[in-house]
Amino acid sequence: MISQPSRHCTVELQALPSRIGHVRSIVSAQLRHWHLEPLIDLAVLGVTELLTNVHRHAGPDKQCTVEIELLSERLTVSVHDQDPRLPEVRDAETFATCGRGLAMVAAVSESWGAHRHGVEGKVVWFALPAPAATAAVAPYPVYRTAAMRSAEAPLQTPARSAVAG
Repeated sequence: MISQPSRHCTVELQALPSRIGHVRSIVSAQLRHWHLEPLIDLAVLGVTELLTNVHRHAGPDKQCTVEIELLSERLTVSVHDQDPRLPEVRDAETFATCGRGLAMVAAVSESWGAHRHGVEGKVVWFALPAPAATAAVAPYPVYRTAAMRSAEAPLQTPARSAVAG
């Protein structure tokens, strides 16, 4: 289920590798729609790390909800899951192949955190500073007819040569 009011997007999924890639695409498309292209790489990196943690550590069903929200000049990305254990940033060994995800999220974000949610579950989130002036976003895609496009076309004058000859 995807819900997209003007500056809020929620995606419910099972945190499986194939679905994590799909959520990255949704986050990228939503940020492009909000004219926040400079935040795409950081938001996608962060959501990938949080979903990977759900995949590795959450219960057998791996159900979770990803929420992205733009309020004022701050983009917040959060992941809700049903595992009550709060994550911890740890120092990974030099040649370790995992254990750096939260440290990366902390490094690239303005702030991050985690808190319990309900009886069993938690929310892990991070925030990114958004550009101060984002373009106004239409609630729905705007489609132009051929007549509208031709009315907007600039007047064209024939090319003239400035070369004597």
